[in-house]
Amino acid sequence: MQEIIRAENIRKVFRLSAKQRKIEKSETGQKVALDGLSFTANEGEIYGLLGPNGAGKTTMLRILSTLIKADSGEAYVAGHSVTREEEAVRASIGFLTGELKLEDFFTPDYLFGFFGRLHGLSAEQIASRKKEMFERFGIDRFAEVKVGDLSTGMKQKVSLVISIIHDPAVIIFDEPTNGLDVLTAKVVTDFLEELKKQGKSILISTHIFSLVEKLCDRVGIIIGGKMVAEGTLSEVRGEKSMEDAFFDIYKRTVEGE
Repeated sequence: MQEIIRAENIRKVFRLSAKQRKIEKSETGQKVALDGLSFTANEGEIYGLLGPNGAGKTTMLRILSTLIKADSGEAYVAGHSVTREEEAVRASIGFLTGELKLEDFFTPDYLFGFFGRLHGLSAEQIASRKKEMFERFGIDRFAEVKVGDLSTGMKQKVSLVISIIHDPAVIIFDEPTNGLDVLTAKVVTDFLEELKKQGKSILISTHIFSLVEKLCDRVGIIIGGKMVAEGTLSEVRGEKSMEDAFFDIYKRTVEGE
């Protein structure tokens, strides 16, 4: 398989505020978010970054999406360097994060048109894409409703369609089902499977074992900013469930058992 995402020895350190130092019990005033992280994701597969909160998953996705820069190391998306070819990377990806906050005052209809124009789509392309995506996710009935008046699930659907308005080859989703009700979560996971069938390459981060088992072809387990296990599901978990395998790996890594 041809690789679509490659991270090479990525390191990222954040400076902590006084309050964060107390929470983290840090004497140095720094937190190592990523500590030499490397992995590859292949074209046409769903790759999952699995780890507990604070493991470095979101930081890694933000670096791949060119939102922040690594302190050292290099990464490539669709053959483009995230440090030297930021615009080419952004044109190749759709990035959805739980922290994407849509302005409450605007409607899904307005936002779709606005982001479509940002991506250089024509009026005809925007109209066609909007009809397809709004009908697919049931947004058409709420197209003129202000975002502030939408349910959490509908906001997530609007965020999702906006993130892939330009039909990107690479989809990067940070905790795609986090905080969603079971019905909306199923809509999202079904759509990710559909995107894979269309030949899209998908990278997700999650702490949900069942999501990895349902969706992912390959998985990388991150603990403390380091990749501690990587491979196909069968290679990583063996005959165990992903949950049992993860905690075995966690104990060996953190507790030295």
